[in-house]
Amino acid sequence: MFFALQPRLAVLSDINADLINTYCLVRDRPAELIRRLKRLPVDKSTYDRLRASDPEPPVERAVRFLYLNRTAFGGIYRLNLAGQFNVPYGGGERTPEVLWRRDLLATASRVLADADVRHADFELAVESARRGDAVYCDPTYTVAHENNGFVRYNQRNFSWQDQERLACVARRAGERGAAVVISNANHASIRRLYKGAKFQVLERYSSVSTDVSKRRQVRESLVVIGPAVV
Repeated sequence: MFFALQPRLAVLSDINADLINTYCLVRDRPAELIRRLKRLPVDKSTYDRLRASDPEPPVERAVRFLYLNRTAFGGIYRLNLAGQFNVPYGGGERTPEVLWRRDLLATASRVLADADVRHADFELAVESARRGDAVYCDPTYTVAHENNGFVRYNQRNFSWQDQERLACVARRAGERGAAVVISNANHASIRRLYKGAKFQVLERYSSVSTDVSKRRQVRESLVVIGPAVV
């Protein structure tokens, strides 16, 4: 997901068409989304039915996206090689109720009201950044970090060539005076790719794995290019 935050305009760009469609529907029709989500029971049979579906109407695709996100294991978004969502049912406390109980969709709708939401490659969004703009880029990367064979991760959706292309457009944006922050893996290949940039290493607890023994503290990097971000 790539954000370009400008003085008077927020640009939100992503290559995932379903995600961008959902943002647009959250912005324009949050009450309808909530009404439809409330009608759906939270159980494995409903989950499996929606996961196997491929609706065409934008509002139905947005409802499907939100339901699967809130009921899938760990909130993971993952596609197989055929482009089909293949995350198992989460069960337990994972339900869409939080979206209306805590006014998350209503709040997001207000925040997105003045945003320029684009279904586009990250390069198009970042290349529009100029002096005084702040850009945040959150590319897909592995959570195994230091010992992961990073270059081979997610080759189909965000390849190493895409990582290299992102580094180039981020540097160009920094040269134009934009402040660019990129979250990425804390991995030697990333440090080499952004040689000369400022790095801040952060730690977080990773609880995604179904194997409890593999849940642990992991380190990630924030790469800063251009003027300092306050």
